[in-house]
Amino acid sequence: MKTIKVDLRSDTVCKPTAEMLEAMMKAEVGDDVFGDDPTIILLQDKIAEMFGMEAALFCTSGTMTNQIAIRVHCQPGDEVICDKLSHIYLYEGGGIAVNAFSSVKLIDGNKGRINAEQVKESINNKNDIHNPYSKLVSIENSMNKGGGSIYDFNEIKKIKQVCVENNLKLHLDGARLFNALTETIETPKDYGKIFDTISICLSKGLGCPVGSLLLGTKEVISKAKRFRKVMGGGWRQAGYLAAAGIYALENNIKRLKEDHKRAKAIGEILSKKKFVKEVYPIETNIVIFELPDTILALDFVAKMQEYDILCVPFGKHLVRFVTHLDFTDMHLEYFKSCMNTFDI
Repeated sequence: MKTIKVDLRSDTVCKPTAEMLEAMMKAEVGDDVFGDDPTIILLQDKIAEMFGMEAALFCTSGTMTNQIAIRVHCQPGDEVICDKLSHIYLYEGGGIAVNAFSSVKLIDGNKGRINAEQVKESINNKNDIHNPYSKLVSIENSMNKGGGSIYDFNEIKKIKQVCVENNLKLHLDGARLFNALTETIETPKDYGKIFDTISICLSKGLGCPVGSLLLGTKEVISKAKRFRKVMGGGWRQAGYLAAAGIYALENNIKRLKEDHKRAKAIGEILSKKKFVKEVYPIETNIVIFELPDTILALDFVAKMQEYDILCVPFGKHLVRFVTHLDFTDMHLEYFKSCMNTFDI
């Protein structure tokens, strides 16, 4: 059997297409610290208009946009309410404590999704000096650790109402929001009406080499720009990268459904294997499955590498696959053929 390298570690591994590279090379650039890179300005204006929000800021990563948003909304001694599986809590280097000097109230949600009642119960009494001030609620959609699970938008609206009633800000870690939007009836503007800030990643399913965007009011983005500078995030001729973002927003959103289709196909293949205990429900491009107690995820991942298939452990007995634009039907067929002989 001819070996084909299949990289399913993340949708961050995909590379720019020839068309995206061409758009990047043709970009008109300036110096973004001086605020005169026309392509960055165009990208920021484009995403802000798409979501019906006042302004946006181009940053290096989703971690940066999330952490800047938290820093804008929170002061030392405040508290962020989020699910225990949230990226902002698990995978951003303790940034909430480092950048905003704030604590975290963790909620045990459903596949990483919290509800309005849980948020309400998590709000501290602001008159009790023993507690930090509840200041910010953050949700993640789609939910990485929840297997790419999607929020019910009606529940998001209920969470927003709790925030309004209790003077809390609401942030969306929308690293893979467009994956969710391609599977639901909501529009970007629907989300723009709900959230105080939104983080959008360009370097995952949208296929850009680097970059994320933070959206909010003009006042929030003005503050965000200052914190981006403090973090060392001032760009220069980053319009070349912004051009990739513009291309992605215009060409790579609808095709996300192809990734979802292939993820579901992987799930169907895995569900028939004796070494798979359970496959999480697959709503977008993330496949998480549980192995029996007798098989460690690290051992499974190592065995997969013998077939030139890369994936990541997502817990002691959990493994994650993520489909993307560089994972084609050819790669899917190869994966299927390998699974016909795979055993551990």
